[in-house]
Amino acid sequence: MFGLGTSEILLVILVILLLFGAKKIPEMMRGIGQGLREFKKAATEATDDIKKAVEDKDNEPPKSDKA
Repeated sequence: MFGLGTSEILLVILVILLLFGAKKIPEMMRGIGQGLREFKKAATEATDDIKKAVEDKDNEPPKSDKA
């Protein structure tokens, strides 16, 4: 995992615990989770909108060039 061994990962976790405290970390993770959830929701909605627009475009009758 990114070239880190077990001791380096434990050291990083310890430093994070010391910097933010045990009570703040769950709040941060919850916020990150909510942010990811909102991002996925927005990406899905955008994809659905694009697919719908393409389907609507395909279902339109052909335009005549006669004016």
